[in-house]
Amino acid sequence: MNTFSTSLEASESRPKAVAIITARGGSKRIPHKNVRDFCGKPIISYSIRAALASGVFDEVMVSTDEEAIADVAREYGACVPFLRSAETAGDYASTDDVIREVLLAYESRGQHFQRFCCIYPTAPFVTAQKLKTAMELLDKAESVMPVVPFSYPPQRGIILENGRVRRKYPEFLTTRSQDLETMYHDCGQFYACRTDAFFRDSTTDVDDLLPMIMPEMEVQDIDTEEDWAIAELKFLHMKDGNPAP
Repeated sequence: MNTFSTSLEASESRPKAVAIITARGGSKRIPHKNVRDFCGKPIISYSIRAALASGVFDEVMVSTDEEAIADVAREYGACVPFLRSAETAGDYASTDDVIREVLLAYESRGQHFQRFCCIYPTAPFVTAQKLKTAMELLDKAESVMPVVPFSYPPQRGIILENGRVRRKYPEFLTTRSQDLETMYHDCGQFYACRTDAFFRDSTTDVDDLLPMIMPEMEVQDIDTEEDWAIAELKFLHMKDGNPAP
């Protein structure tokens, strides 16, 4: 059997999967955030290129409500088969709302995907290998989430009350940091999930959820101009050793 035949059979035997890149146009804190230049390319292009290069998706699509974003998405190889509805383009629509709309829209067109990966458009640290690993992990669990350890123990967190500093958890004041339980937070990059589990629970955050632990150097929320600058510094620092696809 030749290499092409082997590759074709492998593709036909695996569950059908779609990459859903969520990119609405109404960013308030960083205008036009999803297509803004990040180290020389529109930031959304990194998510698109990683998904395409992973080779694990039958479709790589962008869910957006703006034609300008759709044009950039198509330029980098993604498809935009339909625009997002007004309901899922608003400030209060959740990621799960967007995923549901996309999957149902495909169903109405006779296309059923057994698995999906929702990728954020501002995730330049996502790589083809990470996405491939996440989708392979769906053989073992219903959902996969990349997580990163908190850089400072949350148990040592403080709050402000009446203008004064208060310990949120004073019982941990004298506990050595190495004796505190390690806590993690969502990387905010992507979520891989089996479609049946998503529709059952209406979320990717199901009970059977596996972690992918990421190093802090490869994680950065991008919600402010300061975040953006830090993300570019991290990306440039890593570029030679771990370039995005």
